[in-house]
Amino acid sequence: MDAVCGASAPPFSNLTGAERDLSVYMTLADADQNIFSVFDDLKYDRSDADIMSPGMRTHAAAQLKPFGFNQVSGSVLQNKDEDIVCYIPKPQVLGASPFDITRYTPKRPQDYYVLTPTQTACRFIDTYAFEEAVERITALVQKQPINLLRLMDYLEDKPAHINIRKALGHFQAVQKLAVASEPLRRRRAL
Repeated sequence: MDAVCGASAPPFSNLTGAERDLSVYMTLADADQNIFSVFDDLKYDRSDADIMSPGMRTHAAAQLKPFGFNQVSGSVLQNKDEDIVCYIPKPQVLGASPFDITRYTPKRPQDYYVLTPTQTACRFIDTYAFEEAVERITALVQKQPINLLRLMDYLEDKPAHINIRKALGHFQAVQKLAVASEPLRRRRAL
């Protein structure tokens, strides 16, 4: 039973460890915040737009279909039987901060976000204490590369953001090793 909403357990609540990786490109990155992360490329440029590409959306829909989710719009997947929605939030303006991606897309406790890895890392930074954020981002970059330069460009002068700057070199080193190793090394863009 889901203590937050009183409904039956969501279809992803029992996923553990490797089961959280729905594919090489998609993972349940945070079961506490109900966040799926989908990536589409191994290398980023600082100027890359941090948005869900059509390939990423299609991949997310395909991976969630076996769990009873149907795409009802370009940014909404719904499991009517379980009363759960997966939202793929859209930036409100071109060049918007990845820290703001969920600001205009509220969700209920049982619902999920489907985000890019960079957007997911931003949620970790804004939600968790420094040590927990570092641990979660380190685990994420081992599976999915994030646009560290873009993330760095959008860090603000608030304590959580100032603290995370100390770990950017660590994230770069971990991500560089992960991208050069299997299973990521041979992946092509979605």
